[in-house]
Amino acid sequence: MRVLVTGGAGFIGSALVRYLVLEKGNEVLNLDALTYAGTETSLHAVKDKSNYRFIKADICDERAVKNAIDNFAPDRIMHLAAESHVDRSITGARQFLKTNVMGTFNLLEAARHYWSQLSETKKTSFRFLHVSTDEVYGSLGADGLFSEDTPYDPSSPYSASKAASDHLAKAWTRTYGLPIIVSNCSNNYGPYHFPEKLIPLTIINAMEGSSLPVYGAGRNVRDWLYVEDHARALDTIVDRGRVGETYNVGGRNERRNIDVVNRICELLDELRPSGAPHAQLIKFVQDRPGHDARYAIDATKLESELKWQAKENFDSGIEKTVKWYLENEWWWAPLRQGYDGSRLGLIKASA
Repeated sequence: MRVLVTGGAGFIGSALVRYLVLEKGNEVLNLDALTYAGTETSLHAVKDKSNYRFIKADICDERAVKNAIDNFAPDRIMHLAAESHVDRSITGARQFLKTNVMGTFNLLEAARHYWSQLSETKKTSFRFLHVSTDEVYGSLGADGLFSEDTPYDPSSPYSASKAASDHLAKAWTRTYGLPIIVSNCSNNYGPYHFPEKLIPLTIINAMEGSSLPVYGAGRNVRDWLYVEDHARALDTIVDRGRVGETYNVGGRNERRNIDVVNRICELLDELRPSGAPHAQLIKFVQDRPGHDARYAIDATKLESELKWQAKENFDSGIEKTVKWYLENEWWWAPLRQGYDGSRLGLIKASA
């Protein structure tokens, strides 16, 4: 199986590439622009493998994308390349629209032209997986879950750009017949996560004795999914999912943000007691504009139809994650030189 992965040097993408190369033995071409959140150090385990290749290219580069697809001749394309941080989208929406919307358009068109020239047998077996987020659904109240039929209601420039790309992917199936499947996942966590997101930022700040910023009162709820479980889910979906369908991927691990931060502090108190109690570093800060109250995924369709199950619950996954950051400063320390953990995404008052 020949698989082209876009964004394979990012957090989720690198987990997927490691899984496909090391566990599945697939021939993998990783196409990544290596922006601030993408680093080849996340792929040190596969860089010397004969079934792994890398191309530095931007999905907004039409010619580079077309050449990569035509030359590699993939059986599958798994599209993860995206700008993904909500805070950055608030003050820099243009790049999110460029990458997430126009970049996806370029990839869809290149894939369509490649697919249209395949033999009938290869056309039938070819798959394109468009990987998205549960944030396209907006915000839940105290009850209920996002299902594949939940209407889209994005709140941030990031989620709006991902919603647009989802609609493009589905339209390319309905209009052109390109065999596409869409997945929408809940919040991921685990190793190799760029330290701008809640969990890695909290772990590293606590290790360094810096303040632990919690937006608002910390009551916002997220459904947490261990990234290696997500990688397995994506492979399952592209392998056995039905063309034209959407599959939601969630860990069934709802937690308030403040509870996540407190649990990290408890683990660090046990594993690195010199800084205990780490909870004293918690600092409540101004909330994020348009901050969705609650996300929660109903993964029943994926679990029942495709027989996928998460292996990690939040307690097991967060312990593995904290231990990984304690043991792998070589990976995250250089990234801190480019981003020191300072607050992003605040809207400046007009003069």
